[in-house]
Amino acid sequence: MEQLVESLRALQVGEVRVNESLAHHTTWKIGGPADVFVIPNDIEGLKKTMKLIQETGCKWRVIGRGSNILVSDKGLRGVTVKLDKGLDHLEVNGESITVGAGYPVVKLATVISRQGLAGLEFAAGIPGSVGGAVFMNAGAHGSDISQILTKAHVLFPDGTLRWLTNEEMAFSYRTSLLQKNDGICVEAIFSLTRGDKEDIKKKLQKNKDYRRDTQPWNHPTCGSVFRNPLPEYAGQLIEKAGLKGYQIGGAQISTMHANFIVNTGDAKAADVLALIHHVKDTIQKQYQINMETEVELIGER
Repeated sequence: MEQLVESLRALQVGEVRVNESLAHHTTWKIGGPADVFVIPNDIEGLKKTMKLIQETGCKWRVIGRGSNILVSDKGLRGVTVKLDKGLDHLEVNGESITVGAGYPVVKLATVISRQGLAGLEFAAGIPGSVGGAVFMNAGAHGSDISQILTKAHVLFPDGTLRWLTNEEMAFSYRTSLLQKNDGICVEAIFSLTRGDKEDIKKKLQKNKDYRRDTQPWNHPTCGSVFRNPLPEYAGQLIEKAGLKGYQIGGAQISTMHANFIVNTGDAKAADVLALIHHVKDTIQKQYQINMETEVELIGER
């Protein structure tokens, strides 16, 4: 691993850190150390990083703003790559925008609204990055990424870059092709529409207010924990089961919205995981419904 670190630094791929606490890089403020932590300078730096990873055969993982992951207390082995600054470019061409995977979704929705472009209002309050949003087909308020994405620029582990169409991304509820293979979204093209700036801003603000008023953003959280077992809604089921406010260690089911687990200050990944299992068991026993997590559980257990 020392040789890999030296090689990465020699190639000047970007920031290269050792034993970096992932609690600093997740919205839950939870997670053990990454053996090697890389923030690429740009797409070329990412390509060089992935090439070295493939040559050495070490484990790897890509993260964005860390909003939809639970990193174990033991951390991540191998190389963790964070798509952040360096992959946060934005180019506006009429009603089409090209945006880097590291660009924050909330910021993008706000910036685009000021230019009179509609289509991203649903994203107000989604705490992740563009790359993560594409990966998860993130959505809210009746819309999602699949409704606006034209193409995704994807880097495959063998070093090839391909533009995949919306159809090729195989989107479905909180799912994309990228969850089934090792492709990394490095940038995306979204197709938006012209609209009245004030109307767009009002809709964006309404969605922001809704999130602020109904979801616990005053505590570290990852966003929604469980997928909605449609036609049921996860939060309603959990609340109906009497689990609102239920707590294990420093992890608590939010008293504001039951599909959120908050870090009350000193939560461990083990606390959150125990709470997730308790919710699953309870809902299965009471309603015979299998609850699937929307958040991804990663790292050594």
